[in-house]
Amino acid sequence: MRIEVVRNARARTTRLLLDPLTGRARLVLPKRAALKPAIAWAEGKRDWLTAERARLPPAAPLIPGAVLTVDDAALTVMWQEGRRRAVVREGDTLSLEGPIETVPRRVEAWLKRAALMVLTEDTRHYATLAGVEVTRVSVGDPRGRWGSCSTSGAIRYSWRLLLAPSWVRRATAAHEVAHRVHMNHQPAFHALVAELSGSDPTPARAWLRAHGAALHWVGRSS
Repeated sequence: MRIEVVRNARARTTRLLLDPLTGRARLVLPKRAALKPAIAWAEGKRDWLTAERARLPPAAPLIPGAVLTVDDAALTVMWQEGRRRAVVREGDTLSLEGPIETVPRRVEAWLKRAALMVLTEDTRHYATLAGVEVTRVSVGDPRGRWGSCSTSGAIRYSWRLLLAPSWVRRATAAHEVAHRVHMNHQPAFHALVAELSGSDPTPARAWLRAHGAALHWVGRSS
């Protein structure tokens, strides 16, 4: 297993970490720490790294036969030979033709478009309840955040929220819309999130902490 070495001026001790979103091992050293003994120490932790990596969520490549949970529905990716390039949702399947090597890219593109559509609807719903304006809704694939709201009124989400339970996705949308009123996380903000979503948002945050890493392994082959 490859170990990436990182110097960090704020680090006080040498640490060996395994990123749960990528499976990459990282050796973090204080700025002036000796490199050779640190690498030797990390090499001695190979068994620990192997055990930690075995506990990571399984990779879920977007290939024919893959089953995805999309907005609470289980959809199976179905491919057959043909010329049609569009990905079509037909009942409980995502059907596509075209070059088989392009299946993962095209399925991911479909998921991103679907995520933008449902998250735009969620955002408009909560913005109407809050009486605020959202200038733009977009999706991306950030590592550290499920959503963000700028002072200009633009809200950006992780497209992977489409793969989470709908109540988790909607709670996240309510959270970001509430930032149009309170650009902080003070009690008034959390009270507004609960008011908009109609329930305690704590379970949604807990679900993302417990299962969010697995969503980042969707589309990965290893």
